[in-house]
Amino acid sequence: MAIKKVIFRNNENQELVGRIELPTNQSPHNYAIFAHCFTCNKNLSAVKNISRALTKNGFGVLRFDFTGLGESEGDFEDTNFSGNVNDLISASDFLKDNYKAPSLIIGHSLGGAASIFAASQIESIKAIATIGAPSNPQHVQHLLRSSIEEIKANGKAIINLSGRDFTIKKQFLDDLETKSLPEVVKHIKKALLVIHSPQDRTVSIKNAEEIYKAASHPKSFISIDGADHLLMNKEDSKYVGNVISNWAKRYVEIPELERLNTHHQVIASLDKADGFTTQMKVGNHYLIADEPISYEGNDYGPSPYELVSAGLSACTAMTVQMYVKRKGWDLQNIEVHTSYGKMHATDCENCEDKSSKIDTFNREIKLKGELNEDQIKRILQIADKCPVHKTLHNEVQVITTLI
Repeated sequence: MAIKKVIFRNNENQELVGRIELPTNQSPHNYAIFAHCFTCNKNLSAVKNISRALTKNGFGVLRFDFTGLGESEGDFEDTNFSGNVNDLISASDFLKDNYKAPSLIIGHSLGGAASIFAASQIESIKAIATIGAPSNPQHVQHLLRSSIEEIKANGKAIINLSGRDFTIKKQFLDDLETKSLPEVVKHIKKALLVIHSPQDRTVSIKNAEEIYKAASHPKSFISIDGADHLLMNKEDSKYVGNVISNWAKRYVEIPELERLNTHHQVIASLDKADGFTTQMKVGNHYLIADEPISYEGNDYGPSPYELVSAGLSACTAMTVQMYVKRKGWDLQNIEVHTSYGKMHATDCENCEDKSSKIDTFNREIKLKGELNEDQIKRILQIADKCPVHKTLHNEVQVITTLI
């Protein structure tokens, strides 16, 4: 997983700060936006765990702080629910302009309600997942019930939520009263996944029922039995992330990789736009070769020389184990550590000349078992007789023709 800090502006020209998480072994097939819960931020453990589960399944995920929270600019007391929705639309525009338009939006608690409103205005969104979301944004008044009269009388009040003080203004309550989630979800023609815990004490399971009933098909519901509202149990949030990933793949477009076919043992295919990221078929197996980021690659797979080193390591291990099995020796495990570089030859006569360096594979072998010194000495001799080792020492020819 690769994480990058990003900054973009909302419609009030305030800076919103987020993190974009990308898969480590491929370019994202789709991008998702994550909307955190009321007064939370992008760094809530559940948000991180769900995002990482998505990246492991090939999604790129943007999680960010709403206006006035976390690292983002603005005063929370001047925000409202509509502002959260607009922040999500700004996040979508940022992805569209700099990466790829998002196809999935995920919202936790009040962020779930905001996600539904935002998705109705973001054309590229194909799938919506809500987690512990209220069926009406006004539900947040339940959290403010002890201060509502003060807010109405004085125009604002300081309330304590999860150990932190927040100033809530009357305009926040007034904005909530104008939003009808059942009406929006009824007319939205996008796939919806409602996730909720029957034991949620902050937003009751009744809310999930109301959202589900109001929505049109395709719609799905998943009960996360035993989970709390904030998904503080790591296993709960990881489970939710994997569920969303697998569910969303049915509704978002995932480009199919062209199946590589050849009568040779190996084929490598590289498009103009892919840098060094090379699709490969090696025998009956598919993998990716690449270069490290330091060489302007994406590091989605091993480099060509790492693949050569891997061949030497694997061949050495196979050859040694095949030999000792015939001998009946007690070799429980062999590890072959190999790295490639250019070094001066051991018998170098002109070592100050850079051109005198030769290709060098450093190979270290670790043996586990009841072996005597003579057996170990013989095993090291056999290691030098592995077919790949011999090939590297032989004169080799490469015959190139055009298909």
